[in-house]
Amino acid sequence: MIKAVNLSKSYGAQTLFEGVNFTVNPRERVGLVGRNGHGKTTLIRIITGEDHADDGGISAPKDYRLGYVSQHLEFSRPAVLEECCLGLPEHDKDDHWKAEKILFGLGFTVKDMKRDPVEFSGGYQVRLNLAKVLVSEPDMLLLDEPTNYLDILSIRWLANYLRQWKGELLLVTHDRSFMDSVVTHTMGIHRKKVRKVEGNTQKLYDQILREEEIHEKTRMNDEKKRKEVELFITRFRAKARLAGMVQSRVKALDKQERLDRLEKIKNLDFSFTESPFNAKVLTTAEGLSFSYEKNGIPLIKDFSITIGRNDRICVIGKNGRGKSTLLRLLSGALKPDSGAIQSHPGMAMGYFAQTNTHVLNPGMTVEDEIMAAGCERQEARNIAGAMLFEGDMALKKISVLSGGEKSRVLLGKIIAQPANLILLDEPTNHLDMESCDALLAAIDSFEGAAVIVTHNEMFLHSLANRFIVFQGGGVSVFEGTYQAFLEKIGWEEEAASQGESGPEEPAATVNKKELRKIRAEIMNRRSRELKPLEEKISALESSIMSLEEDLGSANRKIIEASGSGKGSLISELSKEVHRIQSSIDSDYADLERYTIEYDSRIKIFDEELRKTDTQD
Repeated sequence: MIKAVNLSKSYGAQTLFEGVNFTVNPRERVGLVGRNGHGKTTLIRIITGEDHADDGGISAPKDYRLGYVSQHLEFSRPAVLEECCLGLPEHDKDDHWKAEKILFGLGFTVKDMKRDPVEFSGGYQVRLNLAKVLVSEPDMLLLDEPTNYLDILSIRWLANYLRQWKGELLLVTHDRSFMDSVVTHTMGIHRKKVRKVEGNTQKLYDQILREEEIHEKTRMNDEKKRKEVELFITRFRAKARLAGMVQSRVKALDKQERLDRLEKIKNLDFSFTESPFNAKVLTTAEGLSFSYEKNGIPLIKDFSITIGRNDRICVIGKNGRGKSTLLRLLSGALKPDSGAIQSHPGMAMGYFAQTNTHVLNPGMTVEDEIMAAGCERQEARNIAGAMLFEGDMALKKISVLSGGEKSRVLLGKIIAQPANLILLDEPTNHLDMESCDALLAAIDSFEGAAVIVTHNEMFLHSLANRFIVFQGGGVSVFEGTYQAFLEKIGWEEEAASQGESGPEEPAATVNKKELRKIRAEIMNRRSRELKPLEEKISALESSIMSLEEDLGSANRKIIEASGSGKGSLISELSKEVHRIQSSIDSDYADLERYTIEYDSRIKIFDEELRKTDTQD
């Protein structure tokens, strides 16, 4: 556990937080939320020791180990698996299967295990750093936007992994659905203070809303009473016989704490500029095929789709399968090797891609670039504010912006540009949670069609009525909701990766000694998890027997006393018997499920050992 005491941090005139106190208790998984620039990353850096507080400090038990993913990409081993194994604790140095399990979950393949880390993209190198931290089994994990470089399958795997995490967790992410699926508590930096609640993000925001409503009502009530007292003092100050009462009220007024009016926080609220369109079909793609290499294997092959004027289409699949390429084909930025795209003359397209920041003019300001999309200065200022360039920040030159800031300028230009079809390639990566909510609302209310590449499952569940799915070596269209997709088709790659990298399944490099060790570990875990259930069921059955004896006794007394006053007792005893029996039935179901699950895992290892013995 860690504890923050009177923590304060400022940069120049900007105060991020002051007098902050909180505790992350054992086994708590805490989501940290707050607007961009309010100090989330700074707080994590203070906890890790990479930054220092102006006042106060962080305390933790002796030898308490923190796991934090470094953005510094430097590797000392010639193979991915070897590099990841550097993170293994000393007592697990030979358990390479643990490193393999995590690497597979994060999207690495069997062939990748022997590849040099420097051969991979920056995103996969960050994944490798994340794997090294996860495999090190620290007491506390600190994850700052871990989903930014992950595809949807790796995000789903990571969420499941974190739900089973036995230590403490502090998580920062713009993906609300990911956070809510993982955390036990939510902590928010709001108005330079920190609040922590048990539950998900909505619980925190509901509490903040209630507290601020109470604050404002109390302030208004205090102001009303203050004015009444001040009026009394003014009216009767000159009357000698009331001098004592007047003086008493003056003293009370001086002592009364005055609540400040809460500074108004701007709620992000923007909408896409719509271009009228009355026809049914915006564009049609027929038989599209494309490869980046001449005569190479097509990344996209024989793909067709018709996009209607109100469609909400999400493009999903693992990274590197062709999702962004498809958007580039639909936008006209790439020409297909075969097939054709036919668009209605009235179609007006807005296309956002984070790789397109080179089209921005380095000498122009944020405001100028947004105005260039076709809007007035005030509207450009409003959009700039929605994209987190508030006030004078809208006058910053493009040349001094970070990559993430340039992406937000591009998104602002799309918002300002009249369109009836918007193509958005991972638009949420550089937005905070509030901005993601605002973007979701803007897309939902847009009177046109939207095609979006996203790994954010909140968007998939809330927006899409159609999907373009990249999996199984091809691309297809699924008609329906995301939940229907999961139920009817599901992720083939996810099932395969769980099969090859599950926590208790043999990986490619595991030898006979390791197989026996893992099997013994499963047997021990089976005993640890099943024994408490068996003991609980036994105790509940004893309680049932005792209650049934009480019930029989009550029935006899009713017969003897002609039913006087015992009916309510029997009713209560019967309800308790029914409740405990239901609990027993549920526990038996869990016991059966766990038994089947562990026995099937043990059977896998017995089969592997038999094969090994046969080969020997």
